[in-house]
Amino acid sequence: MNTELRIFEKKLITLLEHTKALRMANEVLKKEVERLRDENQSLALRTESAVAHIEALMQRLSEAGAGE
Repeated sequence: MNTELRIFEKKLITLLEHTKALRMANEVLKKEVERLRDENQSLALRTESAVAHIEALMQRLSEAGAGE
């Protein structure tokens, strides 16, 4: 009985250690996901701005070509 209890205790300690490690890894991943979301949002805004700028330039070129 004593041996079984020690084996169970070791398994429980191992489980708790793994749980703690997984929680820490999960926190790191959550922060990384948030950072990537922010970066993605920033890139989306920059892309929208670039598209608007290109469309404006295309419009000016079209108008300049029509005026010739």
